[in-house]
Amino acid sequence: MFDLAAVQSAIRDAKLDGWLLYDFRGLNVLAQRVVGLAEKKLSRRWFYYVPATGEPKKLVHAIEPAALDSLPGSSKTAYRRWQELEAGVGALLSGAKTIAMEYSPRNGNPYISRVDAGTIELVRSFGVEVVSSGDLIQLFEATWDDEQEKMHFAAEKVTSEAYGVAYRFIADEIRVKGKTTEVAVQARIMKHFADNGCTTYSPPIVGVGPHSGDPHFDTSPATDSPIAPGDFVLIDLWAKLDKPRAVYSDLTRTVFIGETVPEKYSKIFAIVAAARDAAIKRVKDAFAAGETIVGATVDNACRDVIEAAGYGKYFPHRTGHNIGQEVHGNGAHIDGLETKEDRKIMRRTCFSIEPGIYLPEFGVRSEINVYIDAKGTVHVTGGALQTSIDTIRV
Repeated sequence: MFDLAAVQSAIRDAKLDGWLLYDFRGLNVLAQRVVGLAEKKLSRRWFYYVPATGEPKKLVHAIEPAALDSLPGSSKTAYRRWQELEAGVGALLSGAKTIAMEYSPRNGNPYISRVDAGTIELVRSFGVEVVSSGDLIQLFEATWDDEQEKMHFAAEKVTSEAYGVAYRFIADEIRVKGKTTEVAVQARIMKHFADNGCTTYSPPIVGVGPHSGDPHFDTSPATDSPIAPGDFVLIDLWAKLDKPRAVYSDLTRTVFIGETVPEKYSKIFAIVAAARDAAIKRVKDAFAAGETIVGATVDNACRDVIEAAGYGKYFPHRTGHNIGQEVHGNGAHIDGLETKEDRKIMRRTCFSIEPGIYLPEFGVRSEINVYIDAKGTVHVTGGALQTSIDTIRV
């Protein structure tokens, strides 16, 4: 439900004159969600202007005049001609100097850039400065309520337990058959999710040897490889409760099939784990000190460890992503590499920390989740931190 008082309070806190929410045929899913229209299929452009104080204003097409009737505000204009639309936008913004939209300068953060350049040009033509709504979006789209917090911890229990299930399955298969396969392990994890009331948008990654060195390896029958004694395996899995509004848990661990992990694997794991821990520490230190911190800062703290070890070029992705009802959520990502993530890390948001080093022969990634609760307490979720490569003795 759209909370006008909360939205206007946030606009004032950001020292803005207003927030112009706009969509055309679902291009701006962020605006849709903020106003509660994500399930409504509209075919024409609509604008909803929320000023810092006062009554919101609506601009809708004459063929869909009731499009925004569920939202606060009695001021509504219906347009037919494009000229009327442009004049209507100007009327919405009358008196405004600086407003927020789903925009990112130079597309530095494409996760926020949902408004097309032409619409931004139109708004600016009325003498209005447009700034990013990134932190506003995060506040009303990416923060969790108490129920979602509980659902994350419930999902975390299932995802953490999935590793024990997978490891026992691998061991049993090897003892009986001498080997198993990536796809077989993937299927066993999916059964575990289903048995425990969880769902996922995509099956987990199970990658052996060189496949573990591909950050987004697609475990499938087309690429299926055997897993046998002496192999190194990466398992990346994610799931949420099969309930409305549930949020994800997303974890990655590595395992060696054998008694003793070879030094070549342990060496790389130690670097990755140190980078992961540096990122976690940076977040904890910031919240303990009351420091405002952005996603790029945490990414840098993590990446510096891998760079210093000489493996920077083998860490080609961001340190982490926001987690929500989608595994890649709409809040601040832990990223100073791929995008300019200058959104603040907020309370009641969750994100992954998942550094990796990917070599031709194998790759190591260690992934946990970090949740900041309403009091600012930093929770590291995903079971006990992996301090060394797991082993499966057969």
